[in-house]
Amino acid sequence: MQASRLLSILMLLQARGRMSARALADEVDASVRTIHRDIDQLSAAGVPVVAERGAAGGFRLLDGWRTRLTGLTAVEAQALFMAGLPGPASQLGLGGARASAEMKVLAALPAEWQADARRVGSRFHLDPVGWYQGASRVDHLPAIAEAVWSERRIDIRYESWKGVVDRAVDPLGLVLKAGEWYLVANAGKEPRTYRLAKVLALTVRDERFTRPRKFELAKFWTESMQRFEASLYRGTATLRISPAGMKRLRAMGTAIAESADRTAGKPARDGWVRVTIPIESVPHAAGELVRLGAEAEVIGPAELRARLAGLTGAMAKLYSNRGQTTRSV
Repeated sequence: MQASRLLSILMLLQARGRMSARALADEVDASVRTIHRDIDQLSAAGVPVVAERGAAGGFRLLDGWRTRLTGLTAVEAQALFMAGLPGPASQLGLGGARASAEMKVLAALPAEWQADARRVGSRFHLDPVGWYQGASRVDHLPAIAEAVWSERRIDIRYESWKGVVDRAVDPLGLVLKAGEWYLVANAGKEPRTYRLAKVLALTVRDERFTRPRKFELAKFWTESMQRFEASLYRGTATLRISPAGMKRLRAMGTAIAESADRTAGKPARDGWVRVTIPIESVPHAAGELVRLGAEAEVIGPAELRARLAGLTGAMAKLYSNRGQTTRSV
């Protein structure tokens, strides 16, 4: 345990530079007193750790000193090869770099681990694109990725739902979700999200921007997705639904599935239960719930029930007329 913690401290100092004892303690889940003892142990082992006092002080490695020790375990090495998605890397223009990096990591591993690392690619494949979907258009992705990395302002022509707009934005990060790339960028006071497939034209400026110090891409994305999903559902619907209908309902989205499971009442003798689910609007909900067929009955709201009755009535009439037409032919 102590050896692993010492190695973690060494890697943190090498990767991040100066760090306070408190910051190191938080990273390795130890007390500040333990960190001071560990620093003494590293120094005794010949690692040149420099202690700097003051408000901006902390510990750092002597300038120019680096260790060749990676500290990778067998499982960590396998995880690295698992995470190296070739598709997204190629889209970003990093396909060659990814392959080269894998070769270097592989060469640095002990011989007995190399076979396990190679097996990962032959036995596990990660496909981020959803069913019945093609990969998103990524014409401008490499240029935007470079602008994100170099913190350069960009001008984009963007096809929004209101029409085509021209904007100057500060690119803060890129996100790949369900096969679609999204750009998170500042275009004013707050970051906004842009779908890359909707970027019609792009110009990268020489002008640099200052990245917000407190901005965290993963945190922003998670919170914005939660707000987006919450804003979609503006009402609720109550259903009577069969066990087969519940299976279909769960496939309509996480929020719907969680609500159905949370509100499900005691099953009747026939197994049907009453549930409450969130809906975007009556027209949208009717189009979605009609897919459940005779495995669900809408109890309310009345407007949704009437809408479904109209849809199913029109379908029955269409097929009834089609049958008469076929017999007459």
